[in-house]
Amino acid sequence: MKMPLALLVATALTSPGPLAGAESGRPNIVFLLADDLGLADLGCYGAPDIRTPHLDRLARDGVRFTQFYSNGPECSPTRTAFLTGRYQQRVGGLECAIGLGGVGRYDDAMRLAAQKELGLPASEITISRLLRDAGYATAITGKWHLGYEDKFAPGVHGFDHAFYAQGGGMDYFHHVEDPPAYTPVLRLNGQPIRREGYFTELVADEAVRWLRELARGGRRRPFLLYVPFTAPHSPYQGPGDGSPQALPAGSDRWRQGTAAPEVYAAMVESMDTAVGRILGALQEAGAAGRTLVVFSSDNGGTASARPFGLRGQKGTAFEGGIRVPCLARWPGVLTPGTEYPHPAATFDLTASMARVAGIVAPRPFDGVDILRHVAANETPPARDLFWRQRRGEVTRRGVRSGPWKLVADTLAGKRQEQLFDLSADPAEKNDLLAARPDEARRLQDRLANWEREVRPVR
Repeated sequence: MKMPLALLVATALTSPGPLAGAESGRPNIVFLLADDLGLADLGCYGAPDIRTPHLDRLARDGVRFTQFYSNGPECSPTRTAFLTGRYQQRVGGLECAIGLGGVGRYDDAMRLAAQKELGLPASEITISRLLRDAGYATAITGKWHLGYEDKFAPGVHGFDHAFYAQGGGMDYFHHVEDPPAYTPVLRLNGQPIRREGYFTELVADEAVRWLRELARGGRRRPFLLYVPFTAPHSPYQGPGDGSPQALPAGSDRWRQGTAAPEVYAAMVESMDTAVGRILGALQEAGAAGRTLVVFSSDNGGTASARPFGLRGQKGTAFEGGIRVPCLARWPGVLTPGTEYPHPAATFDLTASMARVAGIVAPRPFDGVDILRHVAANETPPARDLFWRQRRGEVTRRGVRSGPWKLVADTLAGKRQEQLFDLSADPAEKNDLLAARPDEARRLQDRLANWEREVRPVR
């Protein structure tokens, strides 16, 4: 599946080593994903009290996006969109975070859970499988949250190596899910495993170990390393907050949005240290100059995040629920210190990764090859972006078209709509629904058409 790259301008900044990349020039790819990280939780995005020197340097050495969106306002949906490069609604059952042990949280997800089908099916075409089939070595180390059954495990989606937490949140030291079940959910290549240590650090340990193993083997295959952290998702535990027993059921640390500021800062800073270790391993292996590194978050921040000046938070279609940090470094291709001000979304990264690896996907992506436009310092093609999240009887929708954004929530059987001009009102304070009825109708029609188009396949 090799083909000439349309944008083969990368130049190595380090001496070539065993992980410098394949002879074809295809870059290595590292995707680092935070969990519930707010827009202002990094120094390079304005955090005054959280120290993130490694991510701040990544921003200086690459591109900082200022209007980047997660594909969903929760965990599982965005992860689905990243791996498939398509709207998660097409899969079915994954418009909401999967509950503990594989519980469905809205009607479609409940139906699939009852059939033991709630997860990302092996029939889906994923970027990890496409890259593996194109000759990439592939690994995940971190959080999965795309199905508990073995038939949904990372291995069936093209990951050669997988060290992961199965679900959405677990005790960082004892690696069990919320009480009272205290179910162990740490896995290595599909098998239960026990390891001592703080999970954020274990994630980095495994990523560094895998990179060094590749280097020792002298393999010149390019690689994909997917590192989805659990930090700073609850339970709120910093690296110094270990205890002999798992957190009790009544602990506030399990409750999202209730972190003590210093604990939350410690979690983000530990993640930054882990990122620094991984970037250091790339440098050590002589691979940094031939590696595309991307960092982002799976959704907006909770109430524990630092104030980010946007309306809403995780779980909503307002900007605070879906606007997230994103950084990208690709030496010789992406200009250091660049800010990219145009809207982009998680699944755009998928389209870019496929292109730089020389892959023609067997079916179209919904995302666009955003890094091509970033490298050329140009505006991406005009398009609309859509969101829909379902939980219980609540449905939250959003559509952005140019500067205009419609938010449509269905609560207690009633649909409530608001219209905003983000160019003048990024904080979504001024509802223009009544003042701009023609614009509202245009976005209502586009949202309705999109909902018909992305009906799930199962």
